[in-house]
Amino acid sequence: MHCFIRAARPPSTAVASQGAQGEARMWNSTSSLLPPPESRDLFLQPLWDHILLHHRALVSSPFLPVLLAFSSYVLFSLPFAVLDLLGERAPVFHRHKIQKGRRPTPRMMAASFCRAAYNHLVFVVPAALVGGLVVPPPTLPDSAPTVRELLAGLLATLLVFDTQYYVWHVVHHRNRHLYRWVHALHHDYVAPFSWAAEHLSAVELMTLGFWGNLDPILLHCHPLTIWATTVVSIWLSVEDHIGYDLPWTLNRLVPLGLFGGAPAHDMHHQKPNSNFAPFFCHWDRIFGTAASLETETDKIPWRKGNF
Repeated sequence: MHCFIRAARPPSTAVASQGAQGEARMWNSTSSLLPPPESRDLFLQPLWDHILLHHRALVSSPFLPVLLAFSSYVLFSLPFAVLDLLGERAPVFHRHKIQKGRRPTPRMMAASFCRAAYNHLVFVVPAALVGGLVVPPPTLPDSAPTVRELLAGLLATLLVFDTQYYVWHVVHHRNRHLYRWVHALHHDYVAPFSWAAEHLSAVELMTLGFWGNLDPILLHCHPLTIWATTVVSIWLSVEDHIGYDLPWTLNRLVPLGLFGGAPAHDMHHQKPNSNFAPFFCHWDRIFGTAASLETETDKIPWRKGNF
């Protein structure tokens, strides 16, 4: 389910020895198509050598993407769940909450987390298992990507996904049947919170997972780039739903308002026909679906299925 850059540098002795052992486990070294190592940025090479030498079985497992995605979701959501539970007792953070009059209850948090866990156990894990049986294990390259290659692949994958989801999102909001049966679940709450990042129907979750696996194949990404993209995309998804406009989030740090972040997605949950893009703002601006955060949030009732 993954595609890796067919490029390598001559492996070190330790890695070559491990590669020989890997051949017995159906792993091979790739032929060298990149410039010689002395002409390349090898900043990430020690990390990659360590992974190949000590964690080859783990990184070659079809379950690694599932583990990365779900563990990232849990780790990134927990701090904001604590802030939501503290509420006004943590004034330094609470003053940045977008909809101060609405706080998720422990029951709401538990419901979203349990749904995410259920979807992963019942749908994602079996899909990964079938994929691992059908698709042969990938060939791991001996060479790490350069930092520039990793960042370029990360940005390209996020931009492709952003476009795919924008179109998918608009279609599901424009079609009442698709909205009802596939996407409405995600709009159970007008005021999103961190655990709601994966408060999704199984169909929506599997669609996002399909793109998450397909896009790196299309872009010929290195394994490190794929894993970094998985973690970053989960972080961005959680950040979209935290319900806080914090000074250090990406929508504040990325210039020219190119990144929507929590304010944009919070407004989407208030006004579902706006701000369809998950990360960036360019498609919403181009097609006139962008909406700025307003101060009328208290006028919108807290209820499920506000569409």
